[in-house]
Amino acid sequence: MIGNDVIDLALTQKESNWKRKGFLDKIFTAKEQLLILNSKNPETMVWNLWSRKEAAYKIYNRQTQIRAYIPMQLECFDLEKTNGIIYGKVICYGKTYFTKTVINPDSIETIAVINPSDFDKIKYLNPEERLHKNNGIPNYFDSKNQVLRPVSKSHHGRFEKLVTL
Repeated sequence: MIGNDVIDLALTQKESNWKRKGFLDKIFTAKEQLLILNSKNPETMVWNLWSRKEAAYKIYNRQTQIRAYIPMQLECFDLEKTNGIIYGKVICYGKTYFTKTVINPDSIETIAVINPSDFDKIKYLNPEERLHKNNGIPNYFDSKNQVLRPVSKSHHGRFEKLVTL
């Protein structure tokens, strides 16, 4: 299974005020808030963590068929940076999701998987790919193998990403 998220940083600067009273308390655990407040770039850390939660939530939603606003139930751990890529994990109700985040000057993109070896299997699809939804959860038809495959779609501002395994 796969989940993804992309964030347009220019748009977040225009439309989001993460410094407003109560914002961090509604979305981030105490440990995550410490990561934000101790970061060299707190704003980037806010969107890094948010992106990881969103990507992991997409897998949780596919697994459970439960749609809910639960950012406090998704907690980010183990930030490790290797060659400009941030690896970590997100835990939600005892389920562990592994994340890979790339931060660019204009965007943040995260992919979440259940097994870290799945990072080697990621495929980007054309955003125009025709999707089939089942209970609001997207899949695409792999015509080569004649099967429906799970897909994750994310768009924000100028960016749109469609990924599968």
